[in-house]
Amino acid sequence: MATVYDVPADLLIQRVAEKLKEMDEFKPPEWAAFVKTGVHKERAPEQPDWWYIRVAAIFRKVYTDGPVGIERLRTVYGGRKRRGVEPPKFRKGSGSIIRKALQQLEKAGFVKQSSEGRVVTPQGRSFLDKTAAELKRELVKEIPALEKY
Repeated sequence: MATVYDVPADLLIQRVAEKLKEMDEFKPPEWAAFVKTGVHKERAPEQPDWWYIRVAAIFRKVYTDGPVGIERLRTVYGGRKRRGVEPPKFRKGSGSIIRKALQQLEKAGFVKQSSEGRVVTPQGRSFLDKTAAELKRELVKEIPALEKY
């Protein structure tokens, strides 16, 4: 059985985002159309479904790095803040976006809180692994040489 580690992350995140879009628990907040994803960004995301992609990316990150907290995820989604003539500095990503995404994942039963941070539940692990297995089957059909992996 294929796991999250066996398929490319970008393809998996896109596939999980499509599945999350069909679920009732995942809706972008009303402010999501106007907000930047961090102080280091100059503009808001241009993709109309960026919320689902970010939730799927956070979901995968909790799976691979869990238990993980909001501050560690803010560091992951941070970036370089350009400051004009001064040297750039690192700034963390938006905590509100990460917090709301984790709350939606908890509501769906995919993530739960533990004493060390957020961890993926067995239901969430099964969801991601099944999605990864579907994706791997499709990739093997396209490129038969991937069968040995």
